[in-house]
Amino acid sequence: MYKILAKRVLAQGTVVENEIEAPRIAAKAKPGQFVILRVNETGERIPLTMADSDPKRGTITIIYQVVGKTTALLKSLEVMDSIMDIAGPLGTPTPIEKKGTIICVGGGTGVAVLHPITRGFHQAGNKVVSIIGARTQELLIMEEKMKKASDELYVCTDDGSYGHHGFVTDVLREQLTKLGSAVKEAVCIGPVPMMKFCSKVTQEYGVPTMVSLNAIMVDGTGMCGCCRVQVGGETKFACVDGPEFDAHKVDFEGLSKRLTAYVPQERQAMDRYEKKCACETQGK
Repeated sequence: MYKILAKRVLAQGTVVENEIEAPRIAAKAKPGQFVILRVNETGERIPLTMADSDPKRGTITIIYQVVGKTTALLKSLEVMDSIMDIAGPLGTPTPIEKKGTIICVGGGTGVAVLHPITRGFHQAGNKVVSIIGARTQELLIMEEKMKKASDELYVCTDDGSYGHHGFVTDVLREQLTKLGSAVKEAVCIGPVPMMKFCSKVTQEYGVPTMVSLNAIMVDGTGMCGCCRVQVGGETKFACVDGPEFDAHKVDFEGLSKRLTAYVPQERQAMDRYEKKCACETQGK
């Protein structure tokens, strides 16, 4: 059992941060890695990237958006409640070394995935220029932490409620034009369409780019094959070969289709969960 030590709602009641007691995972966690958790004995297994880890405190931090039954169930847990199973750290850590100037781009809850990677590149002695975005100011997360982990931070909102009015790709193009050959690598993490269009921009400038793929996963150890993605015409497993891949080789169209494979079943599960919660509330 893994105890929740802190809980904070970050954005519009749907994005939640949990600090969880997990000393063995925290001791080995590296940027880019993730965990797979199961809320209770009848729950499904879901992958969540660690937004932070603290070996001294023996804790990991996860940030997730409530989009279905399992994340809704996870949100229902309070401080000092426990999560039944957490397996990790899983996945291949981000290859971090001193290269020069790195541009880190994050969208939505992808900023949580991006944060430890950004911090890692900064601590390695790189100049880090970060760009984060969301649909509106209320959905922005981790601005202060990203500011501390970066040399420069640019914020974008689709509706113009805060920062640059427009998409992260707008600022990405501006920075690539301004910095030129000084940019040695870009890291782009967020919704699939955002990563797709960011990779198109960086490809124009010939900048190597890494993305983190949020493929459907079950076991997280390469056995089930659910997380398979096409990269450079080859089949890769996001859980063990990734989750990070060369953005310019990823089949984003195929990934998008696979991510919608179980939408009807996910909706049914959420409907049943909401009805059960409503019945329990009325019965009190």
